[in-house]
Amino acid sequence: MPPSPATPSQPVPAAEAAPSGLRRALRHRSFAIGAVLSLLLVLAALVSFVWTPGSPYDMDMEAKLLPPSAAHWLGTDAFGRDVASLLLVGARNSILVGVIAVGIGLSIGTALGLLAAARRGWVEELIMRMADFTFAFPAILSAIMLTAVFGAGVVNSIIAIGIFNIPTFARVTRASANAVWSREFILAARACGKGPWRITREHVLPNIAAALIVQATIQFALAILAEAALSYLGLGTQPPQPSWGRMLSEAQTLMFQAPLLAVWPGVAIALAVLGLNLLGDGLRDLLDPRLSRQR
Repeated sequence: MPPSPATPSQPVPAAEAAPSGLRRALRHRSFAIGAVLSLLLVLAALVSFVWTPGSPYDMDMEAKLLPPSAAHWLGTDAFGRDVASLLLVGARNSILVGVIAVGIGLSIGTALGLLAAARRGWVEELIMRMADFTFAFPAILSAIMLTAVFGAGVVNSIIAIGIFNIPTFARVTRASANAVWSREFILAARACGKGPWRITREHVLPNIAAALIVQATIQFALAILAEAALSYLGLGTQPPQPSWGRMLSEAQTLMFQAPLLAVWPGVAIALAVLGLNLLGDGLRDLLDPRLSRQR
């Protein structure tokens, strides 16, 4: 009996293949929730450039402290300004401060951390001791000192928060880079005649990029909190620019008359920080191959 002809192998359907990175990310609960909340924050800031329910700057004393309605979705504040519009524009300012402050810390801190890991010895010791010294001056204290010299403003807040981020990124970069420098492929790169700066650029930095991305999302959340705290103290964003922190400061004297004025910016800050923290946790799990294999 002649053997039956071999049947051609059927292609594996895409649904049965190994899950793609996007599907795996969407199945990760922390990442999915954090991504949605962070996307809402970005969308609120983008929408505020082209549309707001009302004017966040015009005052109408006859319409002050109105409850939520069709005309004013979240009511009005003590100056008659639309609260929903203030929240939308406040999201824009929070993102602006966070992006620039984290950018300052990421660029300078990463460079210092890579330098410390590449040179070691007294260079590493000096950079780490400078980082310890900077940690003694948190963002709020640095902003108070800058305000005393240059005056209150959002620029000084950004500088203070950015300076506070530098040692954090320097420490994370140095620790991650030291782990990479001890790997076998670094010894192979050295055997090929590559210098420390070329190894840092081609091998060390790409291998620690995931850790830096995760740390950046966490520092972004802390920057939003710091900006809100500085604005609450009157050291951050100045009038007439809306700020979530200043909205809380203005609402504290009206807690019994209009308690919702403190609820809305508090909820906005909480959701923004929660979303970024969950996003950072999700990215840490997704970008770490050891944690990915455990899932």
